[in-house]
Amino acid sequence: MSLEEDISRILGRGKTSADPEVLALHAGDKWYASVLPELVVFPESTEDVSLLMRYASSMNIPVTARGGGVGYVGGCVPVRGGISLSLERMNRILEIAPEDGVAVVEPGVITADLQRKVRALGWFYPPDPASRKECSIGGNIATNAGGPRCLKYGVTKAYVLGLTVVLASGEVVECGGRTHKNKTGFDLGDLFIGSEGMLGIITRAVLRIIPHPETFGALSVSFPQFPLAAAAVQRILAGGHLPSALEITDSFTLQAARAYLGESSLPSGSRGHLIVEVDGRRAAVKEELDSLCALLEKCNATDILRADTEEEAEAVWQLRREFSYSLKATGMTKLNEDIVIPRSRLVELVEFCESMHRETGLDIACFGHSGDGNIHTNIMVDDYADPEKKALADACVDRLFHWVLACGGSITGEHGIGLAKAKWFREAVGEGAFHLHELVKSALDPGNLLNPGKMGLP
Repeated sequence: MSLEEDISRILGRGKTSADPEVLALHAGDKWYASVLPELVVFPESTEDVSLLMRYASSMNIPVTARGGGVGYVGGCVPVRGGISLSLERMNRILEIAPEDGVAVVEPGVITADLQRKVRALGWFYPPDPASRKECSIGGNIATNAGGPRCLKYGVTKAYVLGLTVVLASGEVVECGGRTHKNKTGFDLGDLFIGSEGMLGIITRAVLRIIPHPETFGALSVSFPQFPLAAAAVQRILAGGHLPSALEITDSFTLQAARAYLGESSLPSGSRGHLIVEVDGRRAAVKEELDSLCALLEKCNATDILRADTEEEAEAVWQLRREFSYSLKATGMTKLNEDIVIPRSRLVELVEFCESMHRETGLDIACFGHSGDGNIHTNIMVDDYADPEKKALADACVDRLFHWVLACGGSITGEHGIGLAKAKWFREAVGEGAFHLHELVKSALDPGNLLNPGKMGLP
């Protein structure tokens, strides 16, 4: 009996596929690596996942869970073949309970769909990864996803109250619960948040929701030099402001945006740019925008576009979303690294990237979440298929990561480790923490069946 026949017998018909096109679709994510699984399985319940893992464990078959497949580090590549476990059919919002401040969802729920549903009730689920219209809640939890608004509201971890998790053995474990405070034993739920599907498979999540702000406002601010924009970030925060988002953009990205969107999209003299978003009651938002405009004028801003309504603010955010597409429109391969540095070293980061550009000729674009130091540093390569240019670009990534670690930073803030950053993981966390990762992995998944081959773990 074949693997597909075995699993169909256990789970029922219609939940598996060995079609070549389906296998190819589940072979990778947005990173370049891909490996065909032997079979794709589409569970529809926690029981399905549990039965599957009991079978896989007994047969020593690797299982790689998959959410929206929009990651950047090869996190869902089934490197040992076996089963690609797609959670896309487990996409129900089971409950939204404003009276308890919770939403209960399955892992395949798309993040933007949940946000839209709770918004209709006057509530707010803040985590906002750029791929929120495609990415799933399960994937967000597996990578502890962030986004621009994590400056004020925090990343996914801050909104997870409880999890249902299926272990490698098939055992079903409940972690946390429905209450907003819970100190009962070890915080086991946190163990699975950010674990990249290597410790267990999340099949249900209890999420914290909060009242939705009455309105949003935003500023699109241009500066003649990037260091002035970076200095303005410090002035904003030191001035007692806590924006919901604070995004910075360098000169190369701005040039690409003008080429892609038209010269009128941004002031021609802009070599540094900030987006500042604030939210709250209408009167408070207006007052804060007034105060920020006055402060930014003192920071030598050359152009300030003010968005006083949520609709106007959305137009400012649309410009920010176009930055990534603008870089893609250059026709170059974009090696998107989501490094994190201490906020005080923003200017040093850009200066370091400019020095690498002068040495190598490779363009490097920096933009992202200046409020928390999570800057998307994109090494641009005109022909990544050329072995010499690939080696040059890969060496730049290596230099970047070592520089970041030397500055007390992190090699990933949102994307995770997966395959792409596995070679630097041990150095990034240190020997003691690496050994703890090995111990936890071997305790929960002794057969190394769950998403094997990631993070550089044996």
